[in-house]
Amino acid sequence: MAAASPLTVITPKSPNLQTFKTSASSSLHCATNSTTNVKKQIFQVGVGLLAASVVAASPLEAEATRIEYYATFSEPSCELNFVRSGLGYCDLDVGSGEEVPFAQLINVHYTARFADGIVFDSSYKRARPLTMRLGMGKVIKGLDQGILGGGGVPPMQVGGKRKLQIPPHLAYGPEPAGCFSGDCNIPANATLIYDIKFVDIYKGNRK
Repeated sequence: MAAASPLTVITPKSPNLQTFKTSASSSLHCATNSTTNVKKQIFQVGVGLLAASVVAASPLEAEATRIEYYATFSEPSCELNFVRSGLGYCDLDVGSGEEVPFAQLINVHYTARFADGIVFDSSYKRARPLTMRLGMGKVIKGLDQGILGGGGVPPMQVGGKRKLQIPPHLAYGPEPAGCFSGDCNIPANATLIYDIKFVDIYKGNRK
C-alpha cells in the first residue's frame, strides 16, 4: 500500500499452464458416459494440477507478469461522498472503538481494486491484516486522508468499514507502481477503490 508497493503479486508466464487449461477443457467437453473415460479425465486433470503447482513453485523468471485475482471478500456498494481533494468515501459501518491515532501503527484489512473491479491486492488473500502508520507519508495520500480523516473526511473508528475511491493524484499519479522486470502491477493514472476495515490499534504502540 506504500508508494514502493511491496505487495505486488507476480507469477512466471508458463505455456504449460495454458496447455493444461486447453487440454482439460477439451477433455471435459468430449466426455462420454463411459466409466473408463471419466477415470481417464480425472487422472488427466490431476496430473495437470500437479504440473501447475510445480510451475507456481518455480523461481521467478525475467519476464514475470502479475496475477489478476478476485478476492474472496467484497463489501457491498454504497453512495460515495466526495470531498474537495477528489477523494470519495462512504461508511458501511462507523465502528464503536477508538479513533485512528495520528502517527501510530494500526492494523487494517483491505481489498484494493481498479475502477473496472479487477483486484490487484488484498490482505484477505494473505489471511492477515496489514500494519500501517498514518499521517507520516508512509502510504498514498488517499489512504492517509481516507482513514486518518481530514479535509471533510471523518477519522475511522476501530471496527469501522469504509469504501474509498482514490483518484490518481492521491494514489500513484502519472507513474506506474509495483514494477518488476518491466511489468507493473498498477498502471499510470489509475483510480483505485479500497474496501477498508479498521481492525485495531497495534498494541506495540502502548507501553
